[in-house]
Amino acid sequence: MRMTLTAIRVSVVLMLICGLIYPLVTTGIAQTIFPKQADGSLIQSSGAVVGSELLAQNVQSPKLFHPRSSAAKYDPTTSMGSNMAVASEGYVKGIADQVDVLKKNNPNIKDIPADLVTGSGSGFDPDLTPEAAKAQVPRISRETGIGEQQLNQIIDSHTKSRQLGIFGEPRVNVTELNIELLKQVKL
Repeated sequence: MRMTLTAIRVSVVLMLICGLIYPLVTTGIAQTIFPKQADGSLIQSSGAVVGSELLAQNVQSPKLFHPRSSAAKYDPTTSMGSNMAVASEGYVKGIADQVDVLKKNNPNIKDIPADLVTGSGSGFDPDLTPEAAKAQVPRISRETGIGEQQLNQIIDSHTKSRQLGIFGEPRVNVTELNIELLKQVKL
């Protein structure tokens, strides 16, 4: 009986520490030091939340920049990659289909950046390489009437460099590009 009571007391104390105190303290610290990140790195435009810096959105309009494809269909409750081996017939066919769609929507494209035809590991990568964004410029220019030089300047102004100067590659957030594009022209 004595051991049972000890076990219950230890369980209650650990539940309070691990289930209540620790989460409240870490949430408080995060909200104090990194409030934007703790709230989901939300992107606002005209006072309304339009997305997150961390999640790609499904974009169908030919007048906007398109993100990488998503095996999760951009549903944030089902984060996943395709789990296909690069040598599998399904993967090769999927890439070929993506290339066909890309060429249909962007007939002037010559060199196809890999991130325009491959999905990310999570299915939500919000970023493209600057080259992948610039490959879409002729289509967007044709559809919106905005000059290619102006579109390239928008891409350049939104390009983020490597983290700490050494990690990753230069990248551009597709949602932020599209918000800037929507400010330039009424779509």
